Amino acid sequence: MEPVELTTGELRLRPWREDDADEVLVVQQDPEIRLWAGGVTSREEAVALLRRLMGQEGRVSWAVTDVIGGELLGSVSVHSIRPAQGDAQIGYWTVPAARGRAVAARAVDAACRWVFATVPLERVELCHAVENVASGRVAEKAGFTLEGRLRRSYRYGDGVRHDELLWSRLADDPAPDLGSRC
Repeated sequence: MEPVELTTGELRLRPWREDDADEVLVVQQDPEIRLWAGGVTSREEAVALLRRLMGQEGRVSWAVTDVIGGELLGSVSVHSIRPAQGDAQIGYWTVPAARGRAVAARAVDAACRWVFATVPLERVELCHAVENVASGRVAEKAGFTLEGRLRRSYRYGDGVRHDELLWSRLADDPAPDLGSRC
């Protein structure tokens, strides 16, 4: 499935390109991104990551950029897309300068709206480590409902299996009111 370019307010979600590798390498050095989303340590790893994001079956991934200057603000991916089951999962990260500005919530909302309109899905799931409180705020702002706790569910960048919180957004849930704030 090929991602299309989406614009929402001051954000542009565009398909990743291999020439994003240098910028991805820089932002992946951020401790928060390395802990919660993994990280790359070389340009070659950044290129390999981008190729996976661009070419993996059952996944649609976007670079989240500023609509005016094109500055990279983050990433959002809808993955594990299973049309037969009617569900998918979503993940994201933001650069430090974009945090606290509703960038992740608006990007997640835009990706959900697109995937619900494009693929016959009923549900998108979002999981994050319990300790990642900021991701809980993103989920809530993006219209997800907290469903429960998954014990020792996922091994994050620190090598430890963390409990995760499971959230979902259904195709017929009310859209969140995120305004035009970036």
